Amino acid sequence: MAVMVRAGLGLDPWDVFHQGLAGRTGLTIGIASAVVGVAVLLLWIPLRNRPGIGTVANVIVIAVTVDASLAFLPEPAGLPVRIAMMLGAVVLNAVSTVLYIGAGLGSGPRDGLMTGLVRRTGRSVRLVRTLIEATVLTVGWLLGGTVGVGTLVYAFGIGPLVQVILRVTPRRWLAVSGWAFAEPSLTTMGECPPPETMQTTSTQTC
Repeated sequence: MAVMVRAGLGLDPWDVFHQGLAGRTGLTIGIASAVVGVAVLLLWIPLRNRPGIGTVANVIVIAVTVDASLAFLPEPAGLPVRIAMMLGAVVLNAVSTVLYIGAGLGSGPRDGLMTGLVRRTGRSVRLVRTLIEATVLTVGWLLGGTVGVGTLVYAFGIGPLVQVILRVTPRRWLAVSGWAFAEPSLTTMGECPPPETMQTTSTQTC
């Protein structure tokens, strides 16, 4: 997240919102991310989502590490460096997504909002996620967040990258996590993953 901010070529939808909110309120982008995370957690209450250690860590760790990283990351010298930073950031995000869900310790606030709405409305993950991200992207852009080619690269690249990284990650890291639904070989005895980890499939699968 910090590397994409420094690259200045566009952020993913939620980070466009965080950056726009930070610019309007005077908060750091890390603190803005934490504030939004807590607000989204309040929306879990009517959805009856259950937080885990990973949920709390998502709010606190991201806020601290983003601000700390931005404090020492230099401004890129030219466009080639900015492009490399943006692409590297998307790849790092895909890796961290696989590991974070693989830990199986609870989804982050934003992912939990998506899965909770999927369960409650019966709509597809694709539709719910698209509507959520389109909304936060639009609001973030209106608040002054950075929208650019990096936003498009993230939107179209994160899914395929996660799938590739998932395939090369040792199975023993994933077999007890929510990634079981994504790879049939990880599912034992026809069991379904916990609802909070079903981030990229429809509930109809189970």
